[in-house]
Amino acid sequence: MVQSMTNTDTRDVRATVDQIKELEDCDCELVRVAVPDAEAARALSAIKKGISIPLIADIHFDYRLALMALEAGADGLRLNPGNIGEPEKIKAVALAARERSVPIRIGLNAGSLPKTASPELSVAQRMVDAALEQIRLLESLDFDLIKVSLKAFDVPTTVEAYRSIAGKIPYPLHLGITEAGTPRKGVIRSAVGIGTLLYLGIGDTIRVSLTAHPREEVIAGYEILKSLDLRQHGPILVSCPSCGRADVDIVKLAEEVEERLVKITRPIKVAVMGCEVNGPGEARDADVGIACGKGRAVLFKKGKKVGVVEEKDFLTALMREVEGL
Repeated sequence: MVQSMTNTDTRDVRATVDQIKELEDCDCELVRVAVPDAEAARALSAIKKGISIPLIADIHFDYRLALMALEAGADGLRLNPGNIGEPEKIKAVALAARERSVPIRIGLNAGSLPKTASPELSVAQRMVDAALEQIRLLESLDFDLIKVSLKAFDVPTTVEAYRSIAGKIPYPLHLGITEAGTPRKGVIRSAVGIGTLLYLGIGDTIRVSLTAHPREEVIAGYEILKSLDLRQHGPILVSCPSCGRADVDIVKLAEEVEERLVKITRPIKVAVMGCEVNGPGEARDADVGIACGKGRAVLFKKGKKVGVVEEKDFLTALMREVEGL
């Protein structure tokens, strides 16, 4: 499942609901919101009424905020029991969550590990040990609605941590590369880390953490899943990288097609090709494709040639075929 997190002030109910609706429009399936204080916790009830997807409350340090979030109807909690404090406080949260059948994600980040962790161990192993300790604590309270995440900015560390814990616990794992950065670099870092783990069969929910509008996280998440054939969601665009053989501005055409495809949710394959080397073959292999030449292009649909169009009509003719599927 694809998850994201709002970057609005949770206390601003209208802004938070509006952003979550934007995320719903691009098929975000779970959404997390920050709960830094009591006012934000109280706002969850009103936010819940305005949205259609499960709402996860992100809690740190103050166990009372977790209790308030549960009372407000949160569908899940993300917390690290290690920074909540005394066992009695953790017990109160676990009992309240259990009564409501609300899961808790034990969310560990490499940058905020318990100070008691053994310094001679690798960062990945310290994350695993801390997670196992918190799991044992919740299990001792007869709580097993548990999800776990072990995130780091460093991809090898993240992969090592998840691979290590995957065979040790029966609980679902939430994947992500934390603080991955802006879209240009963060998507690559996330795709390498999340994609490696998913290819190994590890992971149940994902979030691509980007310094950007959260809808970019959802789009990137689905692209990772589509690239591994794990989910079919919306169009797949095949386009050549362009080279000296291209007689048209294939970069501009591909960008325009990509923009038009954003609003289409059907799982179709569209090819935009710029020359005669691979163009006809790739275009013919797609549900809809265009193989461009000098001033003209051949349109293909379901493997069959359906027409020849002039350069001024490339985009219009291609999208007409896409919309006709």
